[in-house]
Amino acid sequence: MEGDEKNKNKAVDGGLEMTTYGANGTSIDKADQEEMDVRGTWTNHLDFILSLVGNAIGIGNVWRFPYLCYKNGGGAFLIPYLLTVVTCGVPMFLLEVSLGQYLGQGGLTVWKISPIAKGVGWGAVIMSALLNVYYIIVLCWALFYFFQSLTTDLPWASCDNWWNTPECVSAWARKDMNCWSEVFNSTINQTFCEVGNHTRINEDNITDPVKEFWVRRALQTTDGIDSPGGLRWELALTLLIAWILCYFCIWKGVKWTGKVVYFTALFPYLLMFILLIRGVTLPGAAEGIKFYLIPDLNKLANVKVWMEAVSQVFWSYALVLGSLIALGSYNKFDNNCYRDSIVICTINSCTSLFAGFVIFSVLGFMATSQGKDISEVAVSGSGLAFLAYPTAVLQLPVSPLWAALFFLMLLMLGLDSQFCTIEGFITAVSDEWPQYLRKYKEIFIAIVCLLSYIVGLTCVTKGGIYVFEIFDNYAASGMSLIFLIMCQSLAMGWGFGADRWYDCIKEMIGYYPFFWWKFCWKYVTPGICGVVFLLNVAYWSNPKYMDYEYPIWTHLMGWCFAFSSMLCPVVYAIYMFLISRKEGETWKETLMAITRPELDMKSLQNKYRSAPTPDEATAV
Repeated sequence: MEGDEKNKNKAVDGGLEMTTYGANGTSIDKADQEEMDVRGTWTNHLDFILSLVGNAIGIGNVWRFPYLCYKNGGGAFLIPYLLTVVTCGVPMFLLEVSLGQYLGQGGLTVWKISPIAKGVGWGAVIMSALLNVYYIIVLCWALFYFFQSLTTDLPWASCDNWWNTPECVSAWARKDMNCWSEVFNSTINQTFCEVGNHTRINEDNITDPVKEFWVRRALQTTDGIDSPGGLRWELALTLLIAWILCYFCIWKGVKWTGKVVYFTALFPYLLMFILLIRGVTLPGAAEGIKFYLIPDLNKLANVKVWMEAVSQVFWSYALVLGSLIALGSYNKFDNNCYRDSIVICTINSCTSLFAGFVIFSVLGFMATSQGKDISEVAVSGSGLAFLAYPTAVLQLPVSPLWAALFFLMLLMLGLDSQFCTIEGFITAVSDEWPQYLRKYKEIFIAIVCLLSYIVGLTCVTKGGIYVFEIFDNYAASGMSLIFLIMCQSLAMGWGFGADRWYDCIKEMIGYYPFFWWKFCWKYVTPGICGVVFLLNVAYWSNPKYMDYEYPIWTHLMGWCFAFSSMLCPVVYAIYMFLISRKEGETWKETLMAITRPELDMKSLQNKYRSAPTPDEATAV
């Protein structure tokens, strides 16, 4: 006690040995303070909030959630979705943010808190590296469409371009086509139509200009993954632009990132609001919204509906990628991460619902204009972003403006998610080897971006869409994502202990959060993840791209992507057990030793707290 009092007096009296004091009056030694200065911290709390918003809210909220909601019973889908949010989404979001904040470290070094579980961190690093390669491809497509929209006439509006085929017919011309049926061998009935100078074209072979622009102009798709074709130089260029944007969003560290998100996180909401106002004023918009929201409770009997709800929450909340841990690690120790997590999760889910109104108001208008059912125009994934919506904007006045706004919104939504995921990867690796990487962090980030760009070029060849779909189905979604989340919840709920972690959160925020989250970490979340993982295995079928069946070797490559992250927790736990085993020690004793924190929790309590306010410093 006397030593502490003398140190405090030195700080007040202006002695040579200055001591920094935390929020509770405890000291932060010089080495710890220097570490905080090198890593950086958020300039203010709003930087952190907007970074979380940008990280968690991305393209999946706009193109995936509305379609899943429509496909799986409309408003009825909200039941499994919201149940997953409160049993898995919010608990794991809070766990990751608080874990990063408490230890002030990235996704690898935080597992000093339970060394046997460090494989979860390695799995997250591998998954985020794979995600960084292919997620940005969507941004390069959005950039390509954005540049193509900067014209007086949209290039996908007509069939008079060099990339169109004789079978191309616009949606409006198709209404006036002369078609007839022909019977072959008394059993086969086929419909033929008169198209231009080609008076006898099978109706099944007729295409539209929007689809041909996507397939034959933007992607210039080959027959399969075995025929990669040449590099699409326009997409390679837009991919390079996207990577340059990402690099300059994070190159100066978290303080610079915190300023960039003021634009990238907020601007999409402005664009969505503008598109919503335009959408709800269109004829047929009410039918689209009704179709989106009317519940079909019969769908809830289908187990795949529940599986897709779980996957959507995990994907849209950006769980187990290391980015939430990284963003939380730059917080002050006593930041109220519990309140922040509840707010961000609420914003995330509300954004998904809001995006549904934006999309389906336009799809309702599209169905009304073409005389089709909404089920014929509502498609998922790239089909919604690059087929359905481009078709819809053709029917709007000043269509290039609406097209440019839509693709700019996609770009902004994806950009902050992309660079926050990169930040999670960079922070995890830099904190693991700080002596080598922190000093040259800008160079390290440039190397990561360059290598990711080079690998990503495989997705912008003429056969690149097939590679992209393999990445999307195996690398960072579905089973591998669910398995890592299950391992993470088991590691903290049972390895370190849910009760102990609750005490840690109380130490940071000053009170215990709602007991439900602790119960979820220990029982509910790992239970749900385990069940859904087994269901994914039971219902597994090899993915296809439209009607294209992939060769066997591509699925083997995809499983290599999946197992590269899924096996990390298991392999690392076995490795730690073998190297930690001491002579004469029982297996239980070894297991307990590598489960306990390999750091002094008491000394950790004095680190990474907020610097004192002027009043606190004066009081000291």
